[in-house]
Amino acid sequence: MNHGGGRVAILAGCRTPFAKAGTAYRDLTALDLAKACVRELVERTEIDPKAIETVVMGQVIPSAKAPNLGREVVLGTGLPMSTPGYTVNRACASANEAIADVAFAIGSGMVEIGIAGGAESLSDVPILHGKRMARALVEASKARSLGARIRAFAGIRPRDLVPDTPAIAEPSTGLTMGQSAEKMAKENGISRETQDRIALRSHLNAARAFADGRLRAEMCDVLLPPTYDQVIDSDNLIRADASMEALARLPPVFDRKYGTVTAGNSSPLTDGAAAVLLISEERARTEGVTPLAFIRAWATAAVDPGGQLLMGPGIAIPRALARAGLTLADMDLIEMHEAFGAQVASNVQALESKEWATKLGRSEPVGRVDEDRLNVCGSSIAVGHPFGATGARITTTLANEMARRDARYGLLSVCAQGGMGFAMVLER
Repeated sequence: MNHGGGRVAILAGCRTPFAKAGTAYRDLTALDLAKACVRELVERTEIDPKAIETVVMGQVIPSAKAPNLGREVVLGTGLPMSTPGYTVNRACASANEAIADVAFAIGSGMVEIGIAGGAESLSDVPILHGKRMARALVEASKARSLGARIRAFAGIRPRDLVPDTPAIAEPSTGLTMGQSAEKMAKENGISRETQDRIALRSHLNAARAFADGRLRAEMCDVLLPPTYDQVIDSDNLIRADASMEALARLPPVFDRKYGTVTAGNSSPLTDGAAAVLLISEERARTEGVTPLAFIRAWATAAVDPGGQLLMGPGIAIPRALARAGLTLADMDLIEMHEAFGAQVASNVQALESKEWATKLGRSEPVGRVDEDRLNVCGSSIAVGHPFGATGARITTTLANEMARRDARYGLLSVCAQGGMGFAMVLER
């Protein structure tokens, strides 16, 4: 991007190990994870903290006690109190939105250095109550005597004590993400075997990438309270022993009779944080640092949530490529967020489809996705999917792998709740 401030570079990225919700990080908050990640990122880059001019973080399910994650990260990591910070929510593409916001600020000359990323703790989601219980709690908090507090709960019935757990569903349709993925699999003719093969490839690629140090190099250690003598230094979701036979034994979750979407070919509920440090090309030269990659272009898109919910990338990808002046065939590496195997297969199918091209007003398909260039370090099915962090994790993985291979161009995409999609092109 160049809007007056020159090209925007990705200097480095860092993430916590990702953990299945309710396991390693069950006593930590999204803020705890974000602070660990950002603190390590600043130390690794050796950029003077005083030079960081903005922090933008993504979070999908905010804490009622610390709703502005971006600003709290600033206050909790030793960055100057004068550094502004704010939080964005573009569902599963929230960290991508944070990166785009900082990139635009740098590209337009407003700032020179910024941090963007995101965090999520699905072990620490707010527990809600029904309206009657909520009113009683408010009245009790205002009461001036014990008797008044007791009277506030006089109308409460046992059913009012049941928590109202937030569902991972579309408010506009009531369908969960998994139900929407099942719908896409049926409508697009995506077989169970295809979905399981995507999941298997994700696990095996991730296992190799961790074993040879590529994924481990992206991570910071996380020390667990209260004694801080236990260290989390690896993802706990990757299955090196995954097989088609094991995946085939798992039952469908969202349509138990006719379904093909299982826990094995879906991304799991995950806790984690990730962030990248962005810098203007000119400032990078001044600092004497070598970027991993530059941001060439990005795009967002949206589809009707009542149709095929997770097809946003199928529109965002050609938009981003067009803005970059490139084609899908030019991409040396592709990172596609794996919400579900069905979603990945549906978007790949669309990009290669003449029918989809016609819907986009194109004369030819967007292009073929080379499996050997796709998610070479695994992706969200194997690594996990902390909603607010995934976009920064994918960006970090892609930029690192591009540098490792001396690749010229890389593409990333993320589908998101609400029918949204995000895509970005990186270059070296």
